[in-house]
Amino acid sequence: MLHNTALDKPDQRRLMIGRPELALIGVTILWGGTFLIVHHAMREAGPFFFVGLRFSTAALLALPFALPVLRGLTLRELTAGFVIGLGIFVGYSLQTWGLQTISSSTSAFITAAYVPLVPILQWVILRRRPRLASWIGVALAFVGLILIAAPRDGLALGTGELLTLISTVAIALEIIFISLWAGTVNVARVTLVQLAVTALLAFACMGPAGESVPPFSWTVVLSACGLGAMTALIQFVMNWAQRTVSPTRATLIYAGEPVWAGIIGRIAGERLPPTALIGGLLIVAAVIVSELNLGRKRAGSHEGLKEPLST
Repeated sequence: MLHNTALDKPDQRRLMIGRPELALIGVTILWGGTFLIVHHAMREAGPFFFVGLRFSTAALLALPFALPVLRGLTLRELTAGFVIGLGIFVGYSLQTWGLQTISSSTSAFITAAYVPLVPILQWVILRRRPRLASWIGVALAFVGLILIAAPRDGLALGTGELLTLISTVAIALEIIFISLWAGTVNVARVTLVQLAVTALLAFACMGPAGESVPPFSWTVVLSACGLGAMTALIQFVMNWAQRTVSPTRATLIYAGEPVWAGIIGRIAGERLPPTALIGGLLIVAAVIVSELNLGRKRAGSHEGLKEPLST
């Protein structure tokens, strides 16, 4: 519930961080560490098998939490789980595919470009007109992407960079659809459906893609199953936290993901060229700028009071 004090002192309210925000910050740190794990696992497995194993593990771990309430599954929850799962499948599969040929740091910075896309896609889907800051964020992200691609391919994105860029659209849609249904569905049931849908779609695409089951590898098994456990936790937290955290505020928190990935990648020995590093910083700047409230508020505007204050 939005407290009256938030209306009296909106500036103080914006600075407050509740449990949902702290949970999303924890998710962001976990997310940042996944890029390097997937990058190394792609040396021994194909992207669809890895995504299928990862999300089937997550679904199995989520099953005990959803089983007691599974009988109450509604058509709305089934639809929400399928649509969100489709977005997760496209986003994670293309991102994993791209990690076969690009570094974890590069992948993380390009993936962060989904943040400026969220307000644009909200305009298309939810009819919420983007603010000036959103357009500036898109422009900064575009320049950043060019600089990331420049060290190797001039002004053209390589295959890995292009696949990762396309994946950002699916990830942005996932964020929007989670917020669209959050608060009106059962978190446990929808989480189980979206994880299962992602796994089934990934395994189903192995044949058409000409991908076979790889030889047994502890690296692949431990990476996929470990990430599956993290994925189950992450999806539960996102669905729970975004009941009270708006899409734009959530994406601002997620802006730390490429920073954490870059730190972890550097510790592991990755080194981005200076131009790519500048491009990555521009994308992070795009994430932050796109959430700024530029210009004057219109009379009666509730900008900045989109989400209820957490308790």
